[in-house]
Parts: sequence; structure tokens; C-alpha cells
Amino acid sequence: MLFSEIIKAIMLGVVEGITEWLPISSTGHMILVDEFLQLNMSEAFKEMFFVVIQLGAIMAVVVLYWNKLIPFSLKRKLTIRNDTILLWLKILAACVPAAIIGLLWDDEIDALFYNYQTVAVMLILYGILFILIESRNGKIKPKINNLSQISYQTAIMIGLFQLLALVPGTSRSGATILGAILIGTSRTVAAEFTFFLAIPVMFGASLLKIYKFGLNFTNDELTILFTGMIVAFVVSILAIKFLVGYIKKHDFKAFGWYRIVLGIIVVLYFW
Repeated sequence: MLFSEIIKAIMLGVVEGITEWLPISSTGHMILVDEFLQLNMSEAFKEMFFVVIQLGAIMAVVVLYWNKLIPFSLKRKLTIRNDTILLWLKILAACVPAAIIGLLWDDEIDALFYNYQTVAVMLILYGILFILIESRNGKIKPKINNLSQISYQTAIMIGLFQLLALVPGTSRSGATILGAILIGTSRTVAAEFTFFLAIPVMFGASLLKIYKFGLNFTNDELTILFTGMIVAFVVSILAIKFLVGYIKKHDFKAFGWYRIVLGIIVVLYFW
């Protein structure tokens, strides 16, 4: 039994690693995949697993962007990189709206919106928005082409867009990338800031779910959880590299069409 559950955890880790960073909604995919690959675990564990597995994805960002994220340099002597500290302060400022709402109404949001109808609507709605915004954006030159150009005001505005991602099916990366593009950032800057913003947000969400679940894991539960996290880490590295390379030559319209098709599939399948 454990072997079959490990295989499922591997496949779920692959899905998480791909969909967490591409703006196509990891939740939407997880709901579909769980229909076919249901973990034979308690509902409480599965709810925690689908969030905490993201810790593996977070570590992929840390590894890939270590030089941009670490605020200290140890080449000859210890020096503090002020530009990196400023970047982190802006990231933390952008996290405040989602942190407040998430802590206060996490259970209520899950109870109200965690269903296939909401996911399908959000997939289709934001798919249409991606296409419309990119059609508009193609004629506008971005004002922010470097992370250092992001102001605290811009960071908080992006953080407000991240609030939309509390509704399943929206896609955290999709909401923040769309919002960042709308307020004048380039696709590359929007994507990178979204990656960095995920670190405190997903780490905090994971700690909250672990706290609610408790630390009384069985050996089987720990094995399944760490398997999913490790796979998500490896796949996330590939997915992030793909997205960064893709947006240098293409816009996000393809992801918009993909979301619309997936939303229709979710409706047809459950209906």
C-alpha cells in the first residue's frame, strides 16, 4: 500500500512543480489529478499535503536565485548588500495583505470556494483576462524593467493582486503576474518578483497548515510528504527555467487559452 501511495505522491509532486510556477492554477490541476489518483490518507492529511508540498517548490526558487536573494556577500569579507535587503523589505510589504486575510479567514475561504465550480470559473475568467491584457500590453512599453525599480507602492499593489489568488483556480503566479503587468512591469520582472513573493507566502501557508494538522505524523505520512516535496523541488527547477526562457520570446496568451480549455474540461468532467 505504501508503495502505491509513494507513486501517487511522485505524480502529485510533478503536477505541483509544473503548475505552481506556470500561471495555470496548481489547485485546479490538483483537484483534477486527485480525482484519478486519490491518496488513501485522511482528509486532514490531504488538505495539509496539498499546501506543504509547496515547500519543495519554494526551495527551487531559493536555489536558482540564491545570488539575488542572499543579502550577504562572503567573497573576501562579510558585506551587507543593501539592494537585496531593500528587495526583501518590498517582498515582505507585498505579503502583508495576503497574510492578514489568510490568517483571519483561511478556513472560511476554503469552505466557501474550494470546489470545482469556483475553480472552473476562475480558470476561464483569468484565461480570458490573460488574453485581453496581453493584447493591450503588446502596444505599451513597460515602465519597470528591473527589480530595483519596484517601489514600495508598486510592491504593495502587486500584493493586493495576490489576494485574488486566495480563491482556488485563480493561480497565485497568474494573479501577481497579471497585476504586475497591468501596473507597468515587464514580463520578466513580473515573473521574478512573483517567484520571490512566493517564498514567505508559501512558507507561511505551509506552517499554518502544519500547525493545524499537528506534528503527530506517522512514518508513512512523513514518507509521502517528503517524497512529494522532493519531486516538486526538482520539477520546479525545470518549470521555472522554462518559464523564464519562454517569456523572453513570447507573451502569456498561450497560458490564457490553456486555462480556458482546462476550465471547460473541469466543468464537463464534474457535470
